[in-house]
Amino acid sequence: GGRLVVRGVGLHGLQAPAAPLDLGNSGTSMRLLAGLLAGQGLDLTLTGDASLSSRPMRRVTDPLMLMGAQVETTEAGTAPLHIRPVDTLRAIDYELPVASAQVKSCVLLAGLYADGETCVTEPAPTRDHTERMLRGFGYEVQRNGNRVCLRGGGKLTACDIDVPADISSAAFFLVGASIAPGSDLTLEHVGMNPTRDGIITILRLMGADIEIQNERDVGGEPVADLRVRHAPLKGIRIPEDQVPLAIDEFPAVFVAAACAEGETVLTGAEELRVKESDRIQVMADGLQTLGVDARPTPDGMIIKGGPFHGGEVESHGDHRIAMSFAMAALRADGDIHIRDCANVNTSFPAFDRIAGKAGLHVEVKHG
Repeated sequence: GGRLVVRGVGLHGLQAPAAPLDLGNSGTSMRLLAGLLAGQGLDLTLTGDASLSSRPMRRVTDPLMLMGAQVETTEAGTAPLHIRPVDTLRAIDYELPVASAQVKSCVLLAGLYADGETCVTEPAPTRDHTERMLRGFGYEVQRNGNRVCLRGGGKLTACDIDVPADISSAAFFLVGASIAPGSDLTLEHVGMNPTRDGIITILRLMGADIEIQNERDVGGEPVADLRVRHAPLKGIRIPEDQVPLAIDEFPAVFVAAACAEGETVLTGAEELRVKESDRIQVMADGLQTLGVDARPTPDGMIIKGGPFHGGEVESHGDHRIAMSFAMAALRADGDIHIRDCANVNTSFPAFDRIAGKAGLHVEVKHG
């Protein structure tokens, strides 16, 4: 991996950019930066591509406004976000309407600049990388059950960070090796944060052969190597308590379900409809194109596994949709052509090369 050096300027050292900040396809960047920048006293605009500009942003601007921030959206509550300068922010005690690590992190980062103690209560566990990272930088963060709090006015101290491999990116290869006969693949140095490991639990419930090896702690985050071998999968009813722990991995899970014996049922995952695309509908459309019995529901999907053929599917510019259908090609009776894949570079720039090393033939066509 590469090494990146960031020289901090302190909590109040940032300056307004000369032009709007274009965050591309990254919803995490927009929502977290909105919190970090809301109390800086700067006048700036956050923009993104067409996909990001269609995603709901009032879920972060509403609590920020309660804190005294001035953040404007479009009439539809979407980007661009225009952040206007304010003198101070006030601490709030905020209950998340939906389980969202991005909203939680946005409020906590704004809380660094607020007068008093800011608390966030979440309805279900969500990823806690922000809290761990703040503690790593020496900032006191308190957690009591599903409630996390911090006080404004503290100080962050620079430190070295070892970033583990992303389990959301590993998910495609966990599924690929599970469904491809003869596979035996080891993924090294994968982040095993307990708020992110739902993909492993779900695949194991389906019968996947995933062995967790060499468990250790790196920079406050649990890390392990994952050995995955081909195994016959079976359909299951996915436990709803696993949904927030695997919310970004469901496109890959849907492919596993298409290869499983029997019926897989997902409920309680309506959040998938407001990701980079409507991941329930887009995955259902693509799977149906390949001949899979996939029935979308308001909050999930019902998939009956079995053989399927190749075809042309639309990713709608959603990186996880594109990579999931690439893995589906391991079991398809024919090539799968996936359209609109440029945004794979958002989360996994070397996907085609690494997939090739693992034995998957991926050909990227431009234009």
